Amino acid sequence: MSIYGTMRTGVSGMAAQANRIGVVADNMANVNTTGYKRSSTQFSSFILNSQAGSYNSGGVETDIRQHVTQQGAMQYTTSTTDLAVNGNGFFVVSDAGGTPFLTRAGSFVPDGEGNLINAGGFQLMGYPLADGDPDVVVNAMAGLEPVNITQNALEATPSTEGIFGANLPSNANIVPAGSLPSDNVPGSVFEAKSSLVAYDNLGNEVVLDVYFTKTAANEWEVSVFDQAEAGPGGGFPYGAGPLDTQTLVFDPANGRLDGASPDGLNFAVPDGQALELDLSAMTQVAADYTVMRADVNGNAPSAVRGVEFSSDGTLYAVFENGDRRATHRVPLADVRSPDNLIATAGNVFSVGIDSGDVTMGFPGEGGMGSMVTSAVEQSNVDLADELTNMIEAQRGYQANSKVFQTGSDLLEVLVNLKR
Repeated sequence: MSIYGTMRTGVSGMAAQANRIGVVADNMANVNTTGYKRSSTQFSSFILNSQAGSYNSGGVETDIRQHVTQQGAMQYTTSTTDLAVNGNGFFVVSDAGGTPFLTRAGSFVPDGEGNLINAGGFQLMGYPLADGDPDVVVNAMAGLEPVNITQNALEATPSTEGIFGANLPSNANIVPAGSLPSDNVPGSVFEAKSSLVAYDNLGNEVVLDVYFTKTAANEWEVSVFDQAEAGPGGGFPYGAGPLDTQTLVFDPANGRLDGASPDGLNFAVPDGQALELDLSAMTQVAADYTVMRADVNGNAPSAVRGVEFSSDGTLYAVFENGDRRATHRVPLADVRSPDNLIATAGNVFSVGIDSGDVTMGFPGEGGMGSMVTSAVEQSNVDLADELTNMIEAQRGYQANSKVFQTGSDLLEVLVNLKR
């Protein structure tokens, strides 16, 4: 056995315990860091070949293991831009140079340009919805852009679609031809009327009058007029004919629209866009005229008041008039071995060989965790465990220093033998 080897082994043990104390220090320093994932020190022996009658001491090696998959506790907040992941997955963020990273630190706030950034200065990335549902590349981060929540211009959206559902009384009287709303004559007869608000290209309100008239057994005429063209008394005759007229045919067996019946109106909103009004939810049963659903898209000019995230990752701009518009959808990314991700400054991770390739998806789909809004994930550090680890590392360091000191004393005895 070599005395020098004994001393080197003691130094190896002290270095290993010093690494452990360093990891404990990092964990304790980040006990309140949002989304921080603790690390631990793993030891493995380093053995040298020994011959019969002698022993060569080796040493110890350390490996730092990250506990990324261990879920931290949820802390709920009042901020609508605070996000947390419950389960598998990471937010995709980028630095100022556009390099993508993964993180669980979801406490985002808008910067001076309106981009959502976390405490590390990384921008939240998402898919834009301006052109409809995004095309997701499941094995790459292509197509993502920084999520921006500001919108300086007052925006108006013309109406293009709507849904109207109501019950028409089956015992209503039949109105003969010549006095129907579609005839647009004074005293036109109708059974029921509802008005809907739509918007033209500039965001002006356009009130649409929708009339329902029974023309035969199980048949109803539906006509829509521009209320601005109404007569002096507020009704017939209108200055212009109906924007559209259809005849709804109901199945007497169940009171729903017959399979061959039209199920909607298609017309151009005055000074606006073509609008499709879905009437498929209409019914005809022995009850009063009752509106069950009436909804038309579009909005008047309005500024953005705030933003909201839904649990599926969709970001909505909330306008001052109460309307909501989806602007982005935030995905989640995951890898096969999250504990082997490469930790980087700013509480973010990079994909490496040991972690496996990245997989993209949306919250709650394909094994991804769910997104929790107005909440952040706390650090998964347990202070009690870290204090215990620190004491163990301190005692281990002291014990290894005794080995080194003993080897030094033996070497001194050996040197003094010639005296």
